[in-house]
Amino acid sequence: MESKIKDKIKNLASQINEHNYAYYVLDQPYLSDAEYDNLFRELESLEKANPELIESSSPTQRVGHPIKSGFQNHDHEIPMLSLSNAINEQEISEFDQRINKWLDQSKTSYVAEPKIDGLGVSLIYENGNLIRALTRGDGSTGEDITHNIKTINAIPMILRGKNYPNFIEIRGEIFMLKSDFTSLNEVRSQNDEKLFANARNAAAGSVRQLDPHITAKRNLSIFCYELGASKGLDTSNHWDMLLYLKSIGLPVSPLAKKIDSIDSMISYHRDLEHKRESIPYEIDGSVIKVDNYALRSKLGERARSPRWAIAAKFKSKNAETQIIDIVLQVGRTGVITPVAKIKEVEISGAIISSATLHNQDEIDKKDIRINDYVIVERSGDVIPKIIQVLKEKRPKNTQKFAISDFKWPDPDCKIERIHGEAAYRCINPNCKSRVMGMLEHFCSKNAMNIEGMGPQIVKQLLEADLLETFDDIYRLKYDDLINLERFKDKSVMNLITSINESKKTTFPRFLFALGIPNVGQHISKILDIHCKSSIERLSTLTLEDLENIDGVGLIVAQSIIDFFNASSNRGVIDSCYANGVNINKTIFENSGEFKDIIFVITGSFKNHNRQEIKEILEKKGGKVASAVSSRTNFLIVGDNAGSKLKKAEALNVKVINETQLDNFIN
Repeated sequence: MESKIKDKIKNLASQINEHNYAYYVLDQPYLSDAEYDNLFRELESLEKANPELIESSSPTQRVGHPIKSGFQNHDHEIPMLSLSNAINEQEISEFDQRINKWLDQSKTSYVAEPKIDGLGVSLIYENGNLIRALTRGDGSTGEDITHNIKTINAIPMILRGKNYPNFIEIRGEIFMLKSDFTSLNEVRSQNDEKLFANARNAAAGSVRQLDPHITAKRNLSIFCYELGASKGLDTSNHWDMLLYLKSIGLPVSPLAKKIDSIDSMISYHRDLEHKRESIPYEIDGSVIKVDNYALRSKLGERARSPRWAIAAKFKSKNAETQIIDIVLQVGRTGVITPVAKIKEVEISGAIISSATLHNQDEIDKKDIRINDYVIVERSGDVIPKIIQVLKEKRPKNTQKFAISDFKWPDPDCKIERIHGEAAYRCINPNCKSRVMGMLEHFCSKNAMNIEGMGPQIVKQLLEADLLETFDDIYRLKYDDLINLERFKDKSVMNLITSINESKKTTFPRFLFALGIPNVGQHISKILDIHCKSSIERLSTLTLEDLENIDGVGLIVAQSIIDFFNASSNRGVIDSCYANGVNINKTIFENSGEFKDIIFVITGSFKNHNRQEIKEILEKKGGKVASAVSSRTNFLIVGDNAGSKLKKAEALNVKVINETQLDNFIN
């Protein structure tokens, strides 16, 4: 009897999984909603009567128990890189030209897909079973959202067939249909809940719910678009990979297309933009990828993006509105940015209430005034900006605005224009707005990632005189917080836990968190490699040392020198260490025949491009710098070598031509 029930359960689960495949992957449902519901209820009933026969991959097990605490972090086996952008058809053409030049061929095949405005995720299957799902995070590390991903019917909990490797990772984009987004906001409005700004935010917020039951109600979808890590999978091109993903039960975009010419590529992009509004989910461009995997490998990657792919963006959308007021925001470096407060307007599904004015020169150039009617555009469909003043509609009560006339509330603050720049800066290092910006940055997701330490909490702690510098965060105790407004036992404990978890960090995160002007995430990773995860080593480098690091220019180098020359900054760093902050050492490959040898490359070459040479040398353990110095071991020269050759000769640096290079690396 038990055997028959087990077979029945297995058969029902198989039918439901097949229907999910037909519905979400093939877009060819063969059951009515009522028939599907009957099958599902029958399975639920049998499993309820026989709980010992329930399998974790059963369709009924998509909604599990809420996660008891925050999301756990996991490293991606292969980084989830972002894409470079093309903002017009000319830049799409230039991308194709670069590809063909690098590959030394006249024509390249691509695959084009819609750029879905959603949340990037990584799905990991072992022996066909979904074992983990991660957000993109910072590209290297993501959050474990497995519980919530299992609630999305379009994602199979077990892969179809048997033609899959023991381990496979697939990247995809979680999104919400426009209709579901509208319905969700209508319900939230009725319940006096804060509305989501756009469908992307709604999808991201849904995926990061601590209660999977909430996620399950949000009707999320997914399209898979790329292979991550895998073991034992043999495929030579992206188009065949998409077909393969579809065959094992994973949804892929039906609008994906193989492209064989630049004209077809641009035509695809135009057509997609033309029918953008009729597509049931939000897209903001097209993604173009080299089809052949061997060519991708040859092209390689930059620090943050692959060379073999590009995101071609649609023209920005705009709308008419009115400026209500102009306010000033002070950043972490004291730079002041004017921001226009506008009457709320919807653009591309997002509710816009403010727009950057960049600087005083921009205000003067466009003659932007308070109460003006203006055209607001979402630049790259992200950052709102004013592109035009409707002077024919200008009311009589408009007011001109000048940053220099602004009366700052703090009497110790003084605003000065930066020499040679368009920006104004508050020169008071203790300016509360400036300090607040620094602390917000320090706690932000890509820095120390202190969850719960948002702008409002930072402001509250500043006003309570509990925060002044970064290290104060790590001195906060339960008794400091429990008596503050809006703080209760659970929220205090959650914040303390988040602060403690942030103490274990990495060099790039900590350096970025310090808010050194001109030192972003990319530079922080470069310096991590050079300094072997040591802030102390970084603080001892000279201006020349820093300039000789590939990717670090004079402006960045001077910013770092200025920062560490301030004893107060060193004191704050030491205090962070004393209060438990610990930087994990990044493990670097430090082997190879060219270990500790510094190269500089200049000129043009017949048989190699400079990037190829750089990658070969680095794979062998060498370091490639951008400028010749006394520390340079070899200068590799091609035609038209220029000033670097002269400097190398003056410093007696060994010079190698292309023929000698081939012998050298072989």
